[in-house]
Amino acid sequence: MIASMDRDQYLASYRRDSRALLDAITAAGPDAVVPDCPGWTAADLAWHMVDVWEWWGLIVRDRVTDPGAVVQSTRPDTFDEVLAAAEHWAGELDRILTATDPATPHWTWTDDKTTGFVVRRMAQETAVHRVDVESAFDAVTAVEHDLAVDGIDEVLDLFLVYQAEDVGPDGPGRGTVAVRTGQHIWRLTLSADDVALSREPGPADAVVSGEPSELLLWLWGRRPDSAVQLEGDTELLAGFRARLRVVTQ
Repeated sequence: MIASMDRDQYLASYRRDSRALLDAITAAGPDAVVPDCPGWTAADLAWHMVDVWEWWGLIVRDRVTDPGAVVQSTRPDTFDEVLAAAEHWAGELDRILTATDPATPHWTWTDDKTTGFVVRRMAQETAVHRVDVESAFDAVTAVEHDLAVDGIDEVLDLFLVYQAEDVGPDGPGRGTVAVRTGQHIWRLTLSADDVALSREPGPADAVVSGEPSELLLWLWGRRPDSAVQLEGDTELLAGFRARLRVVTQ
């Protein structure tokens, strides 16, 4: 993990992006199409955020060890009620995370079973979905530099590597892909059923590079190939992209 952000920085990013996300949903209206989330309207994305914010808020607040015990709200009938629920849980999650020691133990889907994981994950999740809503206006603002660099590390480490088995026993692509932005580098070696990560310079069969925000959004499938620079083995790059598609869906 190369994260250079501390808890207060994650929370500050979460507050900014959750506010911007809610404002964008309000401006868009319930039926606005969200291009980055096929089949979703702004109302659908708003309810998704309620679902995410409430889920993690309850897990942290109640120190949940069995996720099957979490009981969540059902979606209300009107957009105004959905928006009110989103406003509530955006603020409630902020209060819960702010009041909880990041070392507090509880369930998460990773080996890091602490609130610190949730603080980081919620900052990242909210930033990407804020971009999704803004895509409805074709007026996307970049993910803040440090958060984007941290997000690249998160998606490569905690999604592509940690969840490599979700791709199946014979994942596409064989070889090493280097992902680069500024002075940061991640080298991912893809084998049939595994992905190994190094953060040290070295040889690579293919390279993906770009500005932090655009590179992060490309990794999450929110940007076309033209948003980044692709070099090297095209079959390996296609396999890399295909694996990302599975673990980030």
